[in-house]
Amino acid sequence: MPMSPLTGSVNAMHRQIAGKLTGPVTKWIVLVAVIVIAGGLASFAGKLVDVQNNETESWLPESAESTKAFEKLEAFQDPYDVGTTVVYYRASGLTDADLAAIETQGGEIGKLDGVSDVVTPQAAQAAGVPAPFVSADGKVAKLEFTVNYGDELWEVLPDLKPKIDKIIAIDGVRSYLAGAGGQSADAATIFSSGDSNLLLITLGVVVLILLVTYRSPILWLLPIITAVVGLGASMGVLYFLAKNTSLTVNGQTQFILTVLVIGAGTDYALLLVARYREELRRHEDRHEAMAFALHRAAPAILASSATVVVGLLCLMFADLNSTAGMGPANAVGIAVTFVVMVTLLPALLVICGRWVFWPFVPHFGSTEPTASGLWAKVGKGIAPRPRLVWIGTAAVLGLLCLGFLRLDTGGIPSDEQYTKDQDSVIGQTILVEHGLVDASTPIQVVANADRADDVVAAMSKVEGISAPVAVAEKDGIALIVADLTSDPYSDSATAAVEDVRSAVHGVPDADALTTGMTAVSIDIMDASARDNKVIIPIVLGAVLLILAGLLRSILSPVLLIGTVILSFGAALGISGLVFDLLYGREHTDPGFPLFAFVFLVALGIDYNIFLMTRVREEAATHGTRRGSLIALSSTGGVITSAGLVLAATFAMLATMPMTFTLQLGTTVALGVLLDTMIVRSVLVTALNLDLGGKIWWPSRLDRGAPAVEPPATEPDRMPAGV
Repeated sequence: MPMSPLTGSVNAMHRQIAGKLTGPVTKWIVLVAVIVIAGGLASFAGKLVDVQNNETESWLPESAESTKAFEKLEAFQDPYDVGTTVVYYRASGLTDADLAAIETQGGEIGKLDGVSDVVTPQAAQAAGVPAPFVSADGKVAKLEFTVNYGDELWEVLPDLKPKIDKIIAIDGVRSYLAGAGGQSADAATIFSSGDSNLLLITLGVVVLILLVTYRSPILWLLPIITAVVGLGASMGVLYFLAKNTSLTVNGQTQFILTVLVIGAGTDYALLLVARYREELRRHEDRHEAMAFALHRAAPAILASSATVVVGLLCLMFADLNSTAGMGPANAVGIAVTFVVMVTLLPALLVICGRWVFWPFVPHFGSTEPTASGLWAKVGKGIAPRPRLVWIGTAAVLGLLCLGFLRLDTGGIPSDEQYTKDQDSVIGQTILVEHGLVDASTPIQVVANADRADDVVAAMSKVEGISAPVAVAEKDGIALIVADLTSDPYSDSATAAVEDVRSAVHGVPDADALTTGMTAVSIDIMDASARDNKVIIPIVLGAVLLILAGLLRSILSPVLLIGTVILSFGAALGISGLVFDLLYGREHTDPGFPLFAFVFLVALGIDYNIFLMTRVREEAATHGTRRGSLIALSSTGGVITSAGLVLAATFAMLATMPMTFTLQLGTTVALGVLLDTMIVRSVLVTALNLDLGGKIWWPSRLDRGAPAVEPPATEPDRMPAGV
């Protein structure tokens, strides 16, 4: 199909723009400009932790009952007060000396800055506190206190916990910092050191893959340097957005940003370098080669990054603030990384010259790789019976989806929140097992003061809680408190809080609202359920529109979306089996399916974009069927490498000691591997070969092309890039 004059002029214009970014002089200007701007932004990356908001109640929408209750609670207590419990356990029973030491330690803890309201077993007994502080079997005791560090709590806790751990040590006694403060301390400690550790591990894995891919001791440095610059600049931009807007950024967001930017950035680098290597064989001037490479690779990279950005921005429609914040935060990361990758990386490549590919330098006029590789053989294997191949592949993926039935998305119990033992979890378990109550996570009900007695009476009929007490009254509002008798994250605690809400809502004119740690968890689950139903269709619609515009077709985008959904279902199914049979953790966060879906659809469709844009390019000359085989063999190696990089980076989330990141990283890694190895190479290629030119309906790209099988001889042009 001949190129139209308009298309030719547009292509020439794009090449001129690409050439101006990588010319003999402009490459230095671009290098300095990017380093100055990105470096300036990256200097604020370390401050991102200062604007994180890791308080779960801040994640809730304004419509949640807990949010409304918190607003009224501010009249009774400082919102920054965090109840904390120290749990002591001796298997043979606590001695008098142990109990005396606990009293002394309570005094020492009370001297710490930010600590108040210390209650020891003796102090509780003297004050007539009804709930016991020493278990009936004499093996467990507790002391309680409050910490308040304002909005700097999460910065202070990693340093505070070791101080308290040192104070509460008693020979022969196991002591644990637990309660709400202990849980926050464990999480803050993980977040404070986890991001740097995650970055180092991720970079190590990516370097290894790049060394194997490039077989060069030098070339891998440039993608890594560029990706790290992109990450630093992204975090700097996020710092300013989180500080000056309502954008919510938490520790999990930063973890995911790290692997997403490094993974996606390296993917973009792989695609650009592959095309540049191809053009270096065709052009003696490396600046001209980069102009052509950037002109040809940038549109696919732009479409890929735009798809991810749009998919992530769809999370803004979430009710849950943490979800709504994660989308834009990671979208910013992808957008910034794209800009860095198409400016800094090309400049570095042309500045370094051909030698950076040593020892496999692509000399001008040298022979290009041909279609004799693995993916060419895969294409030839599919070509004789494409319909049988795609039906069989789809059937297998469909069967794998059934593993999803093993997943329980009702929330993660506290004893499964972490993949490694944490003091707060162990302490909570010991308290519950020995019949003590954790007063740091109470049920709190605010109601009209004139109906407080009726609310207390209604709550008294609910099982699973201690006797409710109206502890304060102000401005016509009463605060009623009751302790849970079970783990606040357990099913029994959830049932108890739901029963409390039903009971107090039934009191006429009380306007009762219930909150507390368990109530917040319930509201998060409700908001997540709503978000799953609303956002998934929005993401699908947005990605479908992008594909339709890019491929100028309706049928092919619909089929591609269908393949990615099937891949997502299969990844979720395999994950369900892995979580249950291998990890022993079938419970998932209620937001897990949504996050997994968004990342897999946005990232999984990338590889189909890289493949289908090349198919469309080749179809104009060779027809869709022949073009599909050329595209598969041409892009197979680089897309496989890109998929391995992205899968490996997300798999690194599994190194973090949190169940949520373990599950998300595992599922996304599995899904990306399915997309690159099975969906893109087998399923999509088989569909292309079966439908031929019909795949572009309603456009007529090569409707009249003959349905021929590939010739026995290899094509004389089989480039390695996208």
